[in-house]
Amino acid sequence: MEILNGLDFSSILRAKQLLEKGGVVAFPTETVYGLGADALNPYAVAKIFEIKRRPRFDPLIVHIDRREWLEELSSNLPKKALLLTERFWPGPLTIILKKRPIIPDIVTAGLSTVGIRMPAHPVAQELIRSLNRPIAAPSANPFGYISPTMADHVAHMLKDRVEVILDGGKSVFGIESTIVSFLDDSVFINRHGAISAEEISDVIGPVLDAKDKGVCESPGSLPYHYSPHKPLKIVNSPLEIATEDSSFLSFKRPLIRVISRYVRILSEQGDLREAAANFFSYLIELDKKDVGIIYAERIPEKGLGKAIMERLKKASKKHTHTTL
Repeated sequence: MEILNGLDFSSILRAKQLLEKGGVVAFPTETVYGLGADALNPYAVAKIFEIKRRPRFDPLIVHIDRREWLEELSSNLPKKALLLTERFWPGPLTIILKKRPIIPDIVTAGLSTVGIRMPAHPVAQELIRSLNRPIAAPSANPFGYISPTMADHVAHMLKDRVEVILDGGKSVFGIESTIVSFLDDSVFINRHGAISAEEISDVIGPVLDAKDKGVCESPGSLPYHYSPHKPLKIVNSPLEIATEDSSFLSFKRPLIRVISRYVRILSEQGDLREAAANFFSYLIELDKKDVGIIYAERIPEKGLGKAIMERLKKASKKHTHTTL
């Protein structure tokens, strides 16, 4: 396993050559680090599922570097989808569209739709541009675990299961892209992410929640996800912490004494964007501590707070048997 400087063209060339041979590369995006393969090579994409131990029914996102790929990969582009891409691409927005046969079924878990996004990170853009093919990529972590926001996170989680990691620094947003889908004239949010529902509504009007659609069209749709190894419990305040043998993930600086052995503050002043950027990184750090449980403070469910809380709720469901 090699960690290479993603800003060095020789590193991009090395990663590109590996992808051309059907290999898998970890690379940075502005959201989290991705584990990528040639999206048009089903055998290469299969390796992603093997490395992550990811269920084959969980679809992947296809990453592109230019809009021309949309016509080649999808058969229909709703007007509202076009408006959103004009506003948010390159950036942390994934749109779900009807797919063309060029996309292997393994990428979409057999669905007739595909999630597509254009990442803003310069390393991701250069890698896709150099390969001249779209890259299918979920987050570069074992399935269901916390998403990595630094190259060191990937190295620690995947070790020798990935040959090359391109280091592009810490991810700016720190949580995954927002995923939207379209039906008739309606727009649905399939996954809350780095672009808030309010920002999307400002562009195309009201949006709906896709939770009741009953189809797993996007990653992160399973009951639990983003889970630390240790039990995680959501609390309203530090007063609910039941033991010193714990870590506490605080939204902002606590006004009272916290009894937990370790405390990390997502944002001193309660800034949601700063909190989102630190969320996965701090959760990974606390998961390594020698304690029995992680407590996490509830975050206001507005703007990016919805995305953070969506992940916290799923992270807490894996260990609901805990009595702490």
